[in-house]
Amino acid sequence: KVILVFGIPSILGVFIARKFILHAIPAQFSILPNTLISKSSFIMLFFATLMLASALSMILGKNTKEVEGQKAEYGFKLAIFGVMEGLVTGIVGAGGGFLIIPALVLLGKLPMKKAIASSLFIITIKSLVGFGGDLLHVTVDWKFLSILIVLATTGIITGNYLNKTIDGAKLKKGFGWLVLLMLSLIHISEPTRRS
Repeated sequence: KVILVFGIPSILGVFIARKFILHAIPAQFSILPNTLISKSSFIMLFFATLMLASALSMILGKNTKEVEGQKAEYGFKLAIFGVMEGLVTGIVGAGGGFLIIPALVLLGKLPMKKAIASSLFIITIKSLVGFGGDLLHVTVDWKFLSILIVLATTGIITGNYLNKTIDGAKLKKGFGWLVLLMLSLIHISEPTRRS
């Protein structure tokens, strides 16, 4: 149900963003008077804002213990958020997990661990769709990609092992703090990346 209600609209959002929206954003434009911002800087600012909102929603959310057998909610709201999340992922080229997990936990009422598993599956499908679409007109650094795959796979296996030993409510807060840490690192590295 999660794949149908959230995943498919999310994949549709990625397709719309990659096909129509991303190319429509100008290379430079003005948000405030006498202030020019580049396309890449705008995307990073947009990305950082969403990361902050996601982190705060997980950290400041109610610290309730997860109830076994709680009924999930697969409504229209979740499908709409799926499209929105897909649009964001298509524009910034990232952001799957930090948006999908809060949506599934807060809107879909899924337990944290089930939300993580569902998120991983949805991200895999979306990544394959996005990568397949870009493969025809983008040069891929296969060596760098191979190293990244090995490191990410190691992280997934380690995380899956640790997942069994951590309470879902604590995992929710920890996830929020991790996103906040990532946001801080992006903020620190962004001036260096531009120079």
